[in-house]
Amino acid sequence: MDDRPWQRPAALDAILTDASGMGFRMSCEARTGSLLATLAASKPGGRLLELGTGVGAGAAWLLHGMTATAELVSVETDPQIQEVAARHLGTDSRVTFEQGGADEWLDRYDGPPLALAYVDCRPGKFHRLGDLLDLLEPGGLYVVDDLLPQGTWPDGHQARVDTWLARVPSESKIRSTPMRWASGLLIGSRI
Repeated sequence: MDDRPWQRPAALDAILTDASGMGFRMSCEARTGSLLATLAASKPGGRLLELGTGVGAGAAWLLHGMTATAELVSVETDPQIQEVAARHLGTDSRVTFEQGGADEWLDRYDGPPLALAYVDCRPGKFHRLGDLLDLLEPGGLYVVDDLLPQGTWPDGHQARVDTWLARVPSESKIRSTPMRWASGLLIGSRI
């Protein structure tokens, strides 16, 4: 079976070209992105969150699957990196780009429950998992990628991933499944 995506977001090629030009190597992998679009489509009218915008590849995939009434908030610490996403996706009224740290966003968020959270940074994954899960609605999806070794990982990161993966099954707020596929995923549902 060929598991490459059948469809791609219109803006994705331009985003990836800009990422390459600036040396950014941490964009959402295509199979992961296709899965994100599928999961976003399962949350019509939902409020979605992306922690770690990067250049916007993940956001492009999420928007590709979202309904017209769904909303996406995408949070990134690096304004120069996030500017690529805003340039290519910022005219889509369904997305709001927030510049700042995921920890700070988690501290101040007081809006409606989230239907889906895609976490592509350390907060909400390796720390503050419980805080993020508290923001999900019942049945809300929690998606994490980059759990298999990546060339961009800093020294010692494998131990962080291994420790986190050993801890997640004891988390009582979600039912989750790790997947040795694409860049390494974990998908959970808030219970």
